[in-house]
Amino acid sequence: MPEIVTTEDVLDGAPRLAGRRVSVLRIVDFARVESAEYAADQLDLSLAEVHTTLAYYYGHPDEMRAIRHRQQALDDRLREEALSPPEPVDPSDS
Repeated sequence: MPEIVTTEDVLDGAPRLAGRRVSVLRIVDFARVESAEYAADQLDLSLAEVHTTLAYYYGHPDEMRAIRHRQQALDDRLREEALSPPEPVDPSDS
């Protein structure tokens, strides 16, 4: 049976399938797009692995919410720190 593990130096400690570098949240997001079968096909997983992941996700709502919050905070920070493209140069100003 597939197992969910966490390792601090893999995926920043996010829960994932043992032996894989795909997080629980990524698998759940793929399954939400279409179905568990879609996630299995797109991520080269067995249906059992997808269902194990879904069971973990729904069994640990506080942990999943905290991870999503952390990811959103990181996305927001990166968006704020990203360089904006330079303003276009108007050739008529030369």
